[in-house]
Amino acid sequence: QVQLVESGGGLVQPGGSLRLSCAASGFTVSNYPMSWYRQAPGKERELVAVISSAGVSRTDADSVKGRFTISRDNAKNTVYLQMNSLKPEDTAVYYCKTPRLSSWGQGTQVTVSS
Repeated sequence: QVQLVESGGGLVQPGGSLRLSCAASGFTVSNYPMSWYRQAPGKERELVAVISSAGVSRTDADSVKGRFTISRDNAKNTVYLQMNSLKPEDTAVYYCKTPRLSSWGQGTQVTVSS
């Protein structure tokens, strides 16, 4: 069964860090581009970062450039999103996505607040 399970979210103070994980099953993450999206309350879902099958990563959202990094552990078949210098506007549900799977997972909630 093809599945993505996001985890690692939580409540963090402004300026803090979190690392989100996206564990894949039923397929190999290194064979597909993998992405992180987020959706804040009342806003549309936006693309945050992508890592290609070749392992080339990029951040798409200007608001997170220099603060967020996407990476992949092929041995664990898991994709990560390292988030540093978090701001209240980073509060959102974060989702992992791949073209291999048409549906969205449950996401993981990130709340940045003092």
